Amino acid sequence: MPAEAAKPGRLRRFLDSDIGWSFRRTPAAWLSTLVLSILILTALFCPLIAPQNPHDLAQVFIDKAEIPPIWSADGEWPFLLGTDPQGRDVLSAILYGTRVSLIIGFSAVLVSMVIGVSLGLAAGFYGGRIDNLLMRLGDTVLSIPTLLMAILVSAIFRELLPPGLRDPFAAAVLVVSIALTSWVQYARTVRASTMVERRKEYVLAARIIKVPAGRIMRRHILPNTLTPVMVAATLNLGLAILSEATLSFLGVGMPITQPSLGTLIRIGNQYLFSGSWWLVVFPSLQLGLIVLSVNLLGDWLRDALNPKLR
Repeated sequence: MPAEAAKPGRLRRFLDSDIGWSFRRTPAAWLSTLVLSILILTALFCPLIAPQNPHDLAQVFIDKAEIPPIWSADGEWPFLLGTDPQGRDVLSAILYGTRVSLIIGFSAVLVSMVIGVSLGLAAGFYGGRIDNLLMRLGDTVLSIPTLLMAILVSAIFRELLPPGLRDPFAAAVLVVSIALTSWVQYARTVRASTMVERRKEYVLAARIIKVPAGRIMRRHILPNTLTPVMVAATLNLGLAILSEATLSFLGVGMPITQPSLGTLIRIGNQYLFSGSWWLVVFPSLQLGLIVLSVNLLGDWLRDALNPKLR
């Protein structure tokens, strides 16, 4: 069957499934998906949508500094949401900053999920000392406040890097900092599922015929543990984006040369009481809209995949 003909069939099967039926009957689910899709697409294609590139000094004019939004008496086209003290278009800065925040958030969730799933599989499958060691390590991580842990890890990595590499590797440092503080939930979830699966007949049969442990975990146990992992990943995406924004707001995240939403909020906060309210309000609304959409989608996915709530 051609790929073009198979796509409508897969879409129809999804819409006719229990999850598809729940998605169509839950306004919060499809509305949050629509909003989140628009935000992601506008962030990915911001070079084609944004009125200017806020990182290109040739497109920034200081004589256009602190212009209010377009609906104000002093507003000017094409600065729909106004400009900042350097003459950068606020809408363009938000679109570029959203792309940075989303990339860091998705990357941090992916890295933490890989770490947590790997450790959870090992702990649940082998048990014994390995299980105790990994779970006590997780308890140690959880005993430290997440934000404090992220600040500590970020500060350590930034100090280890030469000064000339700190700004170029700021995003990578943030991803590692957030991932190292959020892998425990995945590890505990996968460990619990693995301890159940390893006692089932198909796993026992594979061990009897000497199938390697790595293959058993990868090919047999892992697919049966992915449902709660995907729910946790969706819910943690909003937390990862908020963590990045918090670190950037505190000055230990993205630099001014590569602003994220948190950096824009930190910069705009300095002008809040001078009359340029749009510099902090619009990036804050964008951040809140992203996190709200992700959380609503995660809440629906958690309920839709829980057979007890069907």
